[in-house]
Amino acid sequence: MASQSSVCTLGGTIWNNQLLFSRLVQKKNKAATQSAALQEPRIIRYTLTCIALAFLAFFIVLPLVSIFITAFQKGVDVYFAAITHPDALAAIKLTLIVVAITVPLNAIFGVMAAWALTKFNFRGKNLLLTMVDLPFAVSPVIAGLVFILLFGSQGLFGDWLFAHDIKIVFALPGIVLATIFVTLPFVARELIPLMQTQGTSEEEASISLGASGFKTFWYVTLPNIKWGLFYGVILCNARAIGEFGAVSVVSGHIRGMTNTMPLHIEILYNEYQFAAAFAVASLMSVMAIFTLIVKDIIAWKSKSS
Repeated sequence: MASQSSVCTLGGTIWNNQLLFSRLVQKKNKAATQSAALQEPRIIRYTLTCIALAFLAFFIVLPLVSIFITAFQKGVDVYFAAITHPDALAAIKLTLIVVAITVPLNAIFGVMAAWALTKFNFRGKNLLLTMVDLPFAVSPVIAGLVFILLFGSQGLFGDWLFAHDIKIVFALPGIVLATIFVTLPFVARELIPLMQTQGTSEEEASISLGASGFKTFWYVTLPNIKWGLFYGVILCNARAIGEFGAVSVVSGHIRGMTNTMPLHIEILYNEYQFAAAFAVASLMSVMAIFTLIVKDIIAWKSKSS
């Protein structure tokens, strides 16, 4: 207990000193940036601001407003009938299940990968970093096709899975695997730059005082990265809810069973049920807006803490 208390006290002292120094640097940089910005002619500042606001209004606000207008175009009764339809409820439930499985797994992997890449030197480090970035480079449709080639009926493991009555593609496991693949980098990529900036001095001090690796992570590293971790989880959650390409390939589009919300919206739209399609889309938009609000709260907390 004494060793643990010493580690916590030392870690807290080092962190407070670093925090005070970083705040002084941030204030100095902010003041310099503001003074430089004020030196620009007023007409340039106003013009750039108006262009940015017009761009956001045309490409983000206007489509978002049109979604809600179309969703309620045929009345509130049609809207609630669309989002409470059994197929819609099944799509919402499946989406939430996929998110509940995918986000925690990617959070655990992201922390482990970031810890390994920033705190240790080992052979294959660049290869691991490349593998973390791979889902950004591969099309989601191609990722879904890879799972079909691996686990489909004619795939590499298809005969073995069929013999043991295990369903991967056109079922929940395939959807989860596809979603994990496309959302894998978000937590890791949020934590790696943060942990690289923090360095290893606090962990080395903790280890030198006799703390174990787990205690060092739990009492020193994790408190320093908690806001970055939350931010990465929010981004991963948002992508998991809206993923379409990879899930579309591995789901089979079975109504009431393997359709997530984006796939259900596509089917309704293709069947010219525009009000119902936009009703479900508005529900996804509400989720996205809520996610952005949480992200902004986390960003504000991380700056004020």
